[in-house]
Amino acid sequence: MLLYVCFLLYHNASIFSLPFFFLVLEARIQQLQSDIVLDVQHAKVQFVKAPKSGRGASSGKSHKKISGERTEVGKTISKGGGQTGKGGGKDASASKSRWMEKLIQEKKTKTKKLNLKLGIEDKPVKSRKGKLMLPGTSQKNISTKAGKKTASTFKKSKTLKNQEPTANQAHTMANAPVAAATVPIRKDKRKGKALKEPAPELSEARDQELAELERKAEAKAQELAEVEKLERKLNQWAMSASPVLVQDNSEARMHEGVQLGVHCYLEACVFCGDIDRAQRLLLTHHRMISRRNLLNIGLYNVMMRVWAKKGSLNQIGRMFILVEEAGLKPNLTSYCAALECMGRTPNCSPKVINRVLRQMKEDGLCVEELFRLCVFRQDERDMVLRAIQTVEPDFQPSINTVLHTCSSPLVKDFYTEVGHMSTYDVLSNTDDPNNVYICHCQSLSNLPPSGESLHMLAKELGNRVHNKFCIRMKSHNQMVDKLSHIYNEYAELLEFDVLPRERWWKLEAEHSSGPSLLGDKTQWPHTVVVELGTYLVDLMVKHMKVNSDILNPAYERKLIPVLYHMYTFRSNKQVGFIKPHPILTQMQQDAMETTLTFDSYVMPMLCPPVPWTSAKFGAYLLTPTMLMRTVVGANQHEILLEKCQDADLHAVLDSLNQLGNVAWRINQPLLDIIISIFNDKGSEKLDVPPPNSEAPKIPRYNQQDSATYSLAEKAHLKREMVKNKKKCSEMHSLRMDALYKVSIANHMRDEVFWFPHNMDFRGRTYPCPPYFNHLGSDVTRAILVFAEGKPLGPGGLKWLKIHLVNLTGLKKRSSLAGRLEYANTIMDDILDSADNPLNGKKWWQNADEPWQALACCMEIANAVRSLDPTHFISHFPVHQDGSCNGLQHYAALGRDVIGATSVNLIPSEVPQDVYSGVAQQVEEFRARDSEKGLKIAQVLEGFISRKVVKQTVMTVVYGVTRYGGRLQIEKRLKEVDDFPKEYVWDASHYLVQQVFSSLKEMFTGTREIQDWLTESARLIAKSGNTVEWVTPLGLPIIQPYHRTRTQMLKGTIQDLSLQITHDSKQKPDTVKQKNAFPPNFIHSLDSTHMMLTALYCYSAGLTFVSVHDCFWTHALTVDTMNKVCREQFVALHSQPILQELSNFLLQKYCSGLSKHSEFSKSVNHLSVSKTERIWQAKPRGISVLEKVVLTECLIWNPSLMKMPI
Repeated sequence: MLLYVCFLLYHNASIFSLPFFFLVLEARIQQLQSDIVLDVQHAKVQFVKAPKSGRGASSGKSHKKISGERTEVGKTISKGGGQTGKGGGKDASASKSRWMEKLIQEKKTKTKKLNLKLGIEDKPVKSRKGKLMLPGTSQKNISTKAGKKTASTFKKSKTLKNQEPTANQAHTMANAPVAAATVPIRKDKRKGKALKEPAPELSEARDQELAELERKAEAKAQELAEVEKLERKLNQWAMSASPVLVQDNSEARMHEGVQLGVHCYLEACVFCGDIDRAQRLLLTHHRMISRRNLLNIGLYNVMMRVWAKKGSLNQIGRMFILVEEAGLKPNLTSYCAALECMGRTPNCSPKVINRVLRQMKEDGLCVEELFRLCVFRQDERDMVLRAIQTVEPDFQPSINTVLHTCSSPLVKDFYTEVGHMSTYDVLSNTDDPNNVYICHCQSLSNLPPSGESLHMLAKELGNRVHNKFCIRMKSHNQMVDKLSHIYNEYAELLEFDVLPRERWWKLEAEHSSGPSLLGDKTQWPHTVVVELGTYLVDLMVKHMKVNSDILNPAYERKLIPVLYHMYTFRSNKQVGFIKPHPILTQMQQDAMETTLTFDSYVMPMLCPPVPWTSAKFGAYLLTPTMLMRTVVGANQHEILLEKCQDADLHAVLDSLNQLGNVAWRINQPLLDIIISIFNDKGSEKLDVPPPNSEAPKIPRYNQQDSATYSLAEKAHLKREMVKNKKKCSEMHSLRMDALYKVSIANHMRDEVFWFPHNMDFRGRTYPCPPYFNHLGSDVTRAILVFAEGKPLGPGGLKWLKIHLVNLTGLKKRSSLAGRLEYANTIMDDILDSADNPLNGKKWWQNADEPWQALACCMEIANAVRSLDPTHFISHFPVHQDGSCNGLQHYAALGRDVIGATSVNLIPSEVPQDVYSGVAQQVEEFRARDSEKGLKIAQVLEGFISRKVVKQTVMTVVYGVTRYGGRLQIEKRLKEVDDFPKEYVWDASHYLVQQVFSSLKEMFTGTREIQDWLTESARLIAKSGNTVEWVTPLGLPIIQPYHRTRTQMLKGTIQDLSLQITHDSKQKPDTVKQKNAFPPNFIHSLDSTHMMLTALYCYSAGLTFVSVHDCFWTHALTVDTMNKVCREQFVALHSQPILQELSNFLLQKYCSGLSKHSEFSKSVNHLSVSKTERIWQAKPRGISVLEKVVLTECLIWNPSLMKMPI
């Protein structure tokens, strides 16, 4: 339904006003009537723009009255199918490159010599052969001045009869020739006007001239053909050699947003069948030089593919002429469209096909690349192959059977030893084709009683329309049938000795005919999505109504809107809201069904995900999914990924495929317990949110009794009201979140399902379904188990017990043997918890992660009560969590022994706890200050614990500031009941200073590396660049932080102000760039280590899942996973990571400075303040001295490393 509304927007320009569609074409007809070109075919007339004056203004010596038009129409036939006259006016002439002018002059000279040789007068028939015009086509432009003076006049125009016109129409698609009569006209030399009445005295002479010209033209044709052949070769050579003709205009690349908007509009029009509108839009932009510079070759290709489907060679030729005029170079898609059109044209001349193939070869393009790089829709591939086989009957596109591998040395051993993957049988889970259909009612049902902001609601609706559009496009392009066939073969057996990506690639190669699975989908701009959603919301507000007496018949019946648009204030900003009418809310509550409706892409998959084979294809079968999550509207990451070689991303893609191919099941006994507590008013202690009925009552008082309250009492009541309202809102949000999770789990209780994965721009992996996955809360993790079970083996029960103790949060400083011993001493509590979770001792409820602890108790109880625990089949995932991974990576980078010891990088009998270590050192600082008489240090006695400092220690390596750290500690202190609340601010301020001091002493190399990364990013951002780097696995990363700009979207219901922070045309945000670089770089290393572990666990046959730095596997394979994890960490940090980063940054940002060493002495003495003044002195660009400063900063100093690895 929403999709049809979307299509309606495209069909009716009066209701669709996007900023990138520069004008409504129909409104410009009046403006263009004074200076137009009329394209005629089968009595159809189309207005298109022509030059207003100058040499390019066409003038005719004959005219014909066009039916239905008041203007007189003259006709000038351009022999080669190019533009009439000598050019396109002054603007068009200025846009021509010098090589085109030279070739035109050479053509004139050669033509003049031929005329002299043939004894023909130098007639003023000016024609120019279109460089890329297909043979057998010509162009007929009918120009008019409607009684106005022509800018320039020609002497006497000679015309050839029976010439076929090219497709210069904006909306016609036929190829039939148009026979247009020529009527000589009389020229009034005094006034320069073309009169309607022919001159009788000139008629007979003109007829003789035409007859003579026809006789000589035949004799001339053969020699002209040789000249034209040479000219084509010269043109093609010049196109390849000229620096002016590139794949895209440099200016056009500066307007990617406009190009993307026009591209989306063209595709939508074509999909809806409104080809006329698409063609008019393209021609309108093309005829205006200022807009023509915004176009790229992809926009012309959209229309080429349309005309190729129609089999219109004339239109294809016209498109090539337009491409030439725009100064662009045809690419593979352009030639593919031309060949497709020839394949669809019956009895197409082989000479025409050969000509295109020769042009491709001279342009440096290979026929094989057509089938390897082009994206085909429907039967396009077969038509292209038919055209090529017309001239080369034995041609068959080669199938690339060579599998390229990632060049990173970290995965060299992995790809030489392909592992074995054991996955749950999936055939029984791929039969259900049902999916969730989106509609307005779902948006209404999800609308909270308090309403939703217009921006959020519009974005949601716009994204739904876009997703539906993409799915319909795949169906329209006949991709679904082919995808289904390949996927069925892929899913028949997922236990194989090749990687999923390679298996899919081979299957796709075997089924190469038909459409390409890698669709050329275009992401709609964020502004378009929001504006489309705003329009849909406006429709809902205006037209969705209900009878006012539907709940109470006593009311007067009338139609009232079910939605209201209102404004409210948030953070001192006025925000537009859409709020449901109370009648609608009451109706939904009374008629509430027991089921929830979700979009298919937010649910776990009931079949294995499609393996990621490239940056554009993978995860869901139909729903579009991005490999890299980004800020909405940002495309910098997509551009970087497109520049990568496919082989460089193979390791990253294979790790994502490994994570996504893990099958899951629901822990049904535990789910039943959670549902019972959820339905019984919940439990805040167990993280099961209570319903709104348990929310605190909001205090109210009557205005009549206000006199009885004092000012202090009124202020207290207002504070309580605000506090309770906030609490109610939080409880509602938590309750709904828990409802989603529990409902999805209950729906999946008997299913086997999968979580497709993608990643953020730093490389950290995430499951695509947002509501229910293993990255969720304690409740969500507890009800998930592996679908594939493995026997515990000799050591599995031991790891289950150790895992249980880890979940309790006890014995943090104990060794593994000590934790196992403790678990054996509390077996009675473990078994009681498993048998009587709600009525027994409830030991499990005191754990840090109570629900996971209860699930582990049940697994242990089942194992110890089995006949042989070593043969007990366990589905339970056992976790191995990292010890503050950020500090681990910093300690390894800096070879910091003291820091490495505190985060368990050095072997030790007793595991080290960095959080307890920092808390202990902070306590020592506090005791010292207390003895000196510091009041706040005395107050804090007995309150400094591991829990108070843990969050700050964990996040300090990820860029948390002292301000943020103080807020974290303040929140922890407020949770301590006995701590005096009046000292919270002073205590948090004191503790954050001590925590930072303690970390600086414990991790001496960490701060130095952080400072180097921060300063490097600051100087890079100051030079006008964003920070980029490449992970050791070859994943390119860029920080999308730019200065914020505000964009206003005009709407009928409300104007929206969008804050755009990712616009690459804006200057980088220096503060964000420098503050984010250290944590983002560490995150990228952490994700690299996880991916390496995933790949080598796959090679070893393990089931492996990660929650960032927490790795999951079966109890049987914990020892193997631990070994792989440590080996890959050592392998990762055996690489010169910081040196390679320095080399990359130097090459990226300082490659233009070849002799910076001679400036070193003058730079080394610069202080930070002097360096800052250098940057501030020059607002734009980067000087040599600035580049020297940047270069010196980016050079990594190995002396910061404390010891070799």
